[in-house]
Amino acid sequence: MASLLTWLKGLTPAGSAGRAPAPGHDGFFVAQPAQALLDTPRRRKLLEHIWQRTSLSQAHFDKLYRAPLERYAELVQQLPASENHHHAHPGGMLDHGLEIVAYALKLRQSYLLPQGAPPETQAQQAEAWTAALAYAALLHDIGKVAVDLEIQLSDGSTWLLWNDPIPLQQAYRFRYRRGRDYQLHGAAAGLLYTRVLNHEQLDWLSGFHELWGSLLYVLAGRYEHAGILGELVIQADKASVAQALGGNPERAMNAPQGTRQRQVVDTLTLLVKEQFKLNQPGPSDGWLAQDSLWLVSKTATDKLRAALLSAGIEGIPSSNSTMFNLLQDQGIILANPDGKAIWDITIEAGTWKHKLSCLKLSPSLVWPAGTERPEPFQGRITIENQPLASETDTTASMPAPVPPALLNQQSPPLAPEISPAMPIATPEAAEIPGTDDIGNLLELMGMDVEMPAQEAEVKQSEPALESIQPPATPVAPTAPTPVSSLQPASPSSRQSTSPGPANPSSEHQSLGQQFIIWLRDGILSRKIVINEAAAKVHTLDGTAFLVTPGIFQRFAQEHPELEPTARAQKLHGWELVQRAFGKEKLHRKKDNGLNIWTAKVKGPRKDSLLKGYLLDDPRIIFSEVPYNNPYLHRVE
Repeated sequence: MASLLTWLKGLTPAGSAGRAPAPGHDGFFVAQPAQALLDTPRRRKLLEHIWQRTSLSQAHFDKLYRAPLERYAELVQQLPASENHHHAHPGGMLDHGLEIVAYALKLRQSYLLPQGAPPETQAQQAEAWTAALAYAALLHDIGKVAVDLEIQLSDGSTWLLWNDPIPLQQAYRFRYRRGRDYQLHGAAAGLLYTRVLNHEQLDWLSGFHELWGSLLYVLAGRYEHAGILGELVIQADKASVAQALGGNPERAMNAPQGTRQRQVVDTLTLLVKEQFKLNQPGPSDGWLAQDSLWLVSKTATDKLRAALLSAGIEGIPSSNSTMFNLLQDQGIILANPDGKAIWDITIEAGTWKHKLSCLKLSPSLVWPAGTERPEPFQGRITIENQPLASETDTTASMPAPVPPALLNQQSPPLAPEISPAMPIATPEAAEIPGTDDIGNLLELMGMDVEMPAQEAEVKQSEPALESIQPPATPVAPTAPTPVSSLQPASPSSRQSTSPGPANPSSEHQSLGQQFIIWLRDGILSRKIVINEAAAKVHTLDGTAFLVTPGIFQRFAQEHPELEPTARAQKLHGWELVQRAFGKEKLHRKKDNGLNIWTAKVKGPRKDSLLKGYLLDDPRIIFSEVPYNNPYLHRVE
């Protein structure tokens, strides 16, 4: 343990010296050698962790792992991993690559590979499977830098990475291509992975038939055929992305198999087919044209978020702009000619005409080829005054998408040439501004690290309910079961009620009662966790402690239909829910008549405070009241 703690001594705290400066003049960087790129506190820690997980001598580690990692670093330089989603900062591709390798090797320790093989075979092939997993994780997104980005040198020429890495000390900058195809990432990996893996490593791995096939499938983006290697890469990728977006990487690694993209697509498909109103003669949720599906951006995003949260899927962004980025980055929605998610279109149906902000999808995403789909919209759809084809307007057609702006001899350079005196970005720019999560990363990987106060809401306690497991298939929200009064939860109630959209006008349920039913069902089904880090429900003083405003915000996010009512009262949705809950008088009041209690969270080295409500009767939401969270204490 002492040796692990020494890893943390040189760690640069967030906001202190050693953070990344802004990119240089006109966004130019200078190509650096791998040693300089990897020489940051965070990356040094990740490299040491990767070495420890391999259990190799320094010489063997350098040959099998360090050398490919260095070639990868010199190839991706300061390129980001995405434009607006995860690891979108300069150097994000390198950070994401190191993180996913570290996570993958952590997961590897729980498996004997190849699965089902005799023990002697597993022992003989163990090192090969470990290396193959690390390579697959490192290179799973390498195609992005070949097809998503345009790289320009200081003389205005375009640099293509499949020819050679950017020459060292050469100034370069990059921009994202417009209209890029997100499905090309896997197909383009073959252009670059031999720049990272040499023939000796490929020759060695090709001698293991099952392993070799799985590795090639991962590199081609065909995870469904890659077996356990593909599953581990998906889990490690989800962990790295979750951490970058402020989610829970441990829960992401333990989630059921299936990518986030698949969960989102399946849930969105279910909503479009079963809940959204399409092609109405007036206001609708969306419109299906001959070659495009248009969904009202806010309505679709709010309902999609609500359905995902109702299904127990964690890590869903609360901001619509972040949701748009996620949908665009995963290729679920199509970008407009400016490369953005939102399209401004005008819908005309008879005398009804309205301008809307919409998301554009390919109809085949919802209705694959050969399946029956609704009739196309009979009205008129125009985008930026360009009519789209419909059955009543067959002469109009959608304008051709703007082709990617390619840098060539006829195109003006992105900026004037760099002069020797022009400032350029340095390798320290790879440190993520303001989000140094190395402490969380190392803690997840089994290392003792001090938990910052702002991240220490509650340390994992015992005993506690098990972590929730998001379902592998989407679950559509259903209507709530009317009740005349609230009864303590019982085991039979696990199937007796189901969370559904709040309906403030229901004659059977008040909004406060609906909140309690939703909370009870969420806890019983383990969609809502208790007594965990960042949980919004804990046990304190023999009852339930509801963290405010977090638990009410979660309810409002799952029930976006509350927003119009809240806005009419000049409130946020969660404030409406909190007030309704207070009117039910199910909580304890303090001696001075106030409703909100304060609890201290006792972390390993630091303390923090939470605000919340204490229920009078915990049996309203618990079938059996868990023990008090030992890390939580009420403050008088």
